[in-house]
Amino acid sequence: MIQSNEFQFEQDIPWEDVGNGITRQIFGYDDRVMLVKAKFVTGGVGTLHQHPHSQATYVDSGVFEMTIGDVKKIIRKGDGYYVPPNVLHGCVCLEAGMLIDVFSPHREDFLK
Repeated sequence: MIQSNEFQFEQDIPWEDVGNGITRQIFGYDDRVMLVKAKFVTGGVGTLHQHPHSQATYVDSGVFEMTIGDVKKIIRKGDGYYVPPNVLHGCVCLEAGMLIDVFSPHREDFLK
């Protein structure tokens, strides 16, 4: 079983540039769950994609046009969304902000 340290401190976690105006920090995880912060600049694009993980996301700040399947909604600070496994989704950042993502199981591709 893989597992992160029990405590994570923001100042100790490097920001990874993932392109398209997005950087991320990987926080706590084990085989079953992972917490990730994703910071977007205005105009940043989370390209439409799908993955076998369940995803629940909280909007910490900013405004986003979020697409899940065939539905588009504007989401803001305090809002959230859920993406079932293998459903196409993505977003465009309308005002710079931060998304807090939880994945189950963890994203192995984020740890490489």
